[in-house]
Amino acid sequence: MDNQNNRNNNDPKKKKQGWGVVMMTTILTFFVIMGLYSMMQDKNPEKISYDKFITLVEEKKVEKVLIDPNKLYITLKDSEKKEKDPTAEFFKEFSGEDEKEKAPDYYTGAVRDEKLVERLDAAGVKFEQEPPDTMSAMIFEIFITMVLPIILLFVLFNFFMKRMSKGGGMMGIGKSNAKVYVEKETGVTFQDVAGQDEAKESLQEVVDFLHNPGKYTGIGAKLPKGALLVGPPGTGKTLLAKAVAGEAKVPFFSLSGSAFVEMYVGVGASRVRDLFKQAQQMAPCIVFIDEIDAIGKSRDTAMGGNDEREQTLNQLLAEMDGFDTNQGLLLLAATNRPEVLDPALLRPGRFDRRIIVDKPDLKGRIDVLKVHSKDVKMDETVDLEAIALATSGAVGSDLANMINEAAITAVKHGRQVVSQKDLFEAVEVVLVGKEKKDRIMSEEERKIVSYHEVGHALVSALQKDSEPVQKITIVPRTMGALGYVMQTPEEEKFLNTKKELEAMLVGALAGRAAEEIVFDTVTTGASNDIEQATKIARAMITQYGMSEKFGLIGLESIQNRYLDGRPVMNCGEATAAEIDSEVMDMLKKAYAEAKRLLNENREALDKIAAFLIEKETITGKEFMKIFREVKGIEEPEEGSEKKEVRIAMKDSEEIKEQNVEE
Repeated sequence: MDNQNNRNNNDPKKKKQGWGVVMMTTILTFFVIMGLYSMMQDKNPEKISYDKFITLVEEKKVEKVLIDPNKLYITLKDSEKKEKDPTAEFFKEFSGEDEKEKAPDYYTGAVRDEKLVERLDAAGVKFEQEPPDTMSAMIFEIFITMVLPIILLFVLFNFFMKRMSKGGGMMGIGKSNAKVYVEKETGVTFQDVAGQDEAKESLQEVVDFLHNPGKYTGIGAKLPKGALLVGPPGTGKTLLAKAVAGEAKVPFFSLSGSAFVEMYVGVGASRVRDLFKQAQQMAPCIVFIDEIDAIGKSRDTAMGGNDEREQTLNQLLAEMDGFDTNQGLLLLAATNRPEVLDPALLRPGRFDRRIIVDKPDLKGRIDVLKVHSKDVKMDETVDLEAIALATSGAVGSDLANMINEAAITAVKHGRQVVSQKDLFEAVEVVLVGKEKKDRIMSEEERKIVSYHEVGHALVSALQKDSEPVQKITIVPRTMGALGYVMQTPEEEKFLNTKKELEAMLVGALAGRAAEEIVFDTVTTGASNDIEQATKIARAMITQYGMSEKFGLIGLESIQNRYLDGRPVMNCGEATAAEIDSEVMDMLKKAYAEAKRLLNENREALDKIAAFLIEKETITGKEFMKIFREVKGIEEPEEGSEKKEVRIAMKDSEEIKEQNVEE
C-alpha cells in the first residue's frame, strides 16, 4: 500500500494536473478581484433622467454633484436621503474611503449644458470634476499585454511538451512511437492463421525458444536474431506477426518502417536507438517492423540516395549486431519487395531466417475458407473444396472477402444461411465485379458477345489439355467484362506443360475466331484476350525455353516477383525484334487452330449460342448437355462434370483423328 501511495505521489501526470489547478485558481482569483474592484468603483446608485436632476437642483434637494466625463453622480441632502445601502457601505469600507464621505444616491447621463455650473452655483450645490480612473485601465492593460500572453505561452508550452513526449515534437521527435502489445492483447493466435503451415512452424520454434530457452541452449543452439516474412500482399504477414504476439506472452513492439523516416536528418537513427533501448529493457520481447523496405533499401548511391534513410539503415544494422541473443530479443520484419533490400541486412547474423508467406495451395485455401467461415451460418450445399478449386491464385484476404460477400448476398436475398450459389456469386464479384443489370445491350451486341463467349467455352471443351467449363454468362460486369467463361481446374496444379500453354493460347483467341466465322468481322471485345495470349506466348519464348528458334535461353527476368511480376528484357534490340516475330507466329498458329475447331463444330456453336442468348447465363452441365446432343454422344451416368468434360475431350480427339485420315 505504501509503495502504491509513493507511486501516486510521484506520478508526473498528477503533478501536471496540480500545476493546472494552481494556474486556474490564480486566474479565477484575479478575475474575482477585478470584478470586486469594478463594483467598488461603480457605487451602484439609481439612474434618473436629466430633467429630474435639474428639478432636484432647482428644489435645492441636492447637496453634491460629482461630474464624470460620461455621468453625473448626485448626492442628496440628509433630509432627502433614503436608507443606507449596506452593500454600498461595505464596498466603501472595503475600498478604504472616508466614512464621512457620502455615497451618491443617483446618477444621470452627462448632457452638454452650458448653464449647468450657474444652476449648481445658484442652488448652493457643491460640485467637483472626477479625475479619470486610470487604475482600472492600467490594471486591465497590464493583464492584457503582459499577464495574459505569459499564461497563454505557458499553456501552449505545456501542450507541446505533452505532444513532444509522445514523439510528435522537436524535443521528443527521436523517440520511438512503437505500439506495445503485451500478453494476448492482439486477440490473434496461430489457430487464426491458416494456409501457412511452414511459416507457422518456423515462428513457433522461435516462440518456443522464448518460453523454454534452456531446452535449446542446453544443446548449444542460439535464438535467431531476426526473421524476415516475405510474400505477396494479402497473404497474412502482419496477421502472422500478431499471432506471434498472441502466442509469445512477452512484450511485442509493432511499428511500420516509414515511422522511422522524418523530415529531420538523424531522426530515424535516433528512433532506432530508442526502440532497441526500450526493447532491451523489457527483454525477452519481440520487435516487429512492417514494410521494412521503407528503410532497408540497398545503399546504391550511383543515382543519388537518401542520406536520412541510409543513416537509419546503418543504425539498424549496428543495433542488430550489438544486442545479445541470450537476452531473448527477436526482430521480425515483413516485406513484399525482398529484391530491393540491402544485402547486409539479409546476411546470417542479422535476419537469420527468411520465411516465405506465399499464396496458399488448394489445402491451404480450404483451411483459410474454414477459418473465415467458422462464424458464418452455412447450409448443407456448401462445398468449400469446390470454392477453393475455383479460386486458384487467391490469397487469404481475397478468400476472407469472398466469404463476407457471400454472407452479404445471402442477406440481400432474404436467406438466413449461406449457400453454395452465394459463394460462387461472391467469387464472381471479387474476380470480375458485380452484375450491371442496368446496362442494356442491343440484340446485335448480345449475339456477338454470346458467340464470343461460346467460342471460348467450346474450344476449351474440345481440347484435351484445357480446364472444364463451370459457367458461361453474357451479363455485363462492373470491371468491364461484357461476358465471361468461368473455368475450374480438375485438381491443383503447380506446373504447366507446353501443350497446356498452347491450349490456353487457342482458348484465349477462340472468342475472336468465333466473331470472324459467324459475323465475317471482328470487334473490340477481344482486347483482353489478345493481351493475355500475348503474355503467355512471350513467356513461353523468353522465360520457359519453349521456342524452337531460341531454345534454352533466358531472355527476360522477373522483377518485383511478389507484386506485379513485371518481366524485364535481358537481350539486345535485334533479339527483341526476333522475339516479337516469334510471338506473332505462335499466335497466328493458335488462331488458325481455334478457327479450325469452331468451323468443324459450327452446329454446336450456333445451338449453344442461341441457348445462351435466351438464358443469358448457363452452367457447365447445360453447356455439355447441348454439346452431347449435337454430337450424338450418349448421356453419361450420374457423375461429376469432370467425367462429362473427358467425354468431350475424347470426342474431340476422334474428330482430329478423322481429319488426319482424310
